Amino acid sequence: MAVELSSILHGGFAHPLSRKWQAERQLTKEMLMYPLFITDCPDEETLVSSLPGQYRRGINKLVPFLTSLVERGLKSVILFGVPLAPTAKDPVGSQSCAPHGPVIQGIQTLKSAFPGLFIACDVCLCEYTSHGHCGVIRPDGRLDNALSVQRIKETAIGYAIAGADCVAPSDMNDGRIRAIKEGLREVGLENKVLLMSYAAKFAGNLYGPFRDAAGSAPSFGDRKCYQLPPSGKGLARRAILRDLNEGADVIMVKPASAYLDVIADAKELARNVPIAAYQVSGEYAMIHAAAKAGVFDLKAMAMETFEGILRAGATIVISYFTEQVLLEGWLDN
Repeated sequence: MAVELSSILHGGFAHPLSRKWQAERQLTKEMLMYPLFITDCPDEETLVSSLPGQYRRGINKLVPFLTSLVERGLKSVILFGVPLAPTAKDPVGSQSCAPHGPVIQGIQTLKSAFPGLFIACDVCLCEYTSHGHCGVIRPDGRLDNALSVQRIKETAIGYAIAGADCVAPSDMNDGRIRAIKEGLREVGLENKVLLMSYAAKFAGNLYGPFRDAAGSAPSFGDRKCYQLPPSGKGLARRAILRDLNEGADVIMVKPASAYLDVIADAKELARNVPIAAYQVSGEYAMIHAAAKAGVFDLKAMAMETFEGILRAGATIVISYFTEQVLLEGWLDN
């Protein structure tokens, strides 16, 4: 039986180049953002055992490590402070934007060494609070939203003044986008610093290796009352629209692979802003573990996940695979 001409598809992707043409967008080096864990021990370089190949580094180790990556096309990083000093944590995270803290020291070090590198800073208090939650806690154990937002605002503005190109609040307190945008205007940086919102950040089981790296696990309870429930598609849409209305310049979805539908929703709702997806520590670690067990090839699976993230609508991918992509030339063919 003759096949209808319109049913013949194989010829359209028989060649490796024509297969690439089927994609709406191709992964580029400019799309990749690399997460860095910066400690307050200047010469530290410690492997994170649950995050294969990833390290916590002090400021003296940043430039030697990043030089080859920048030479191979690294365009952007996102900084996470990891304070280890005994006095670095207290109930209100007062050291989150201290001038001698790891993030501000990191911003200044990287800007001096790599003037063209785009530096984003995660803005949260969990690494700096003695209880490990993402804000200031009331006596009854609930987040104090107003005080938390004030501290998040102060932290973001501290990073912006230090030279960050982007501030990215991940605390998920209500109203923090508006507060940060107003704060940027108060210091005259509203037209210079990009505001990337973790608008759709879901509570779940994929953050363990990150918390090992950052030392940010909560000392009691969990974060389910301020991070979104995995089933909360409607809540995610509401949060995206809210943060857009409050002035977000980029919308982020986190985690990525289990929430491709939410990335697609973000692309639909935020048509005129870039969409970021954070391929979180648990996603990265699972791919490594399965590849080590012989389930699939590491590079092939990592690239397949990137294709899914881009297909869903993201144009910024925050991933720990960035180092391998650049150093091993995954995009060079």
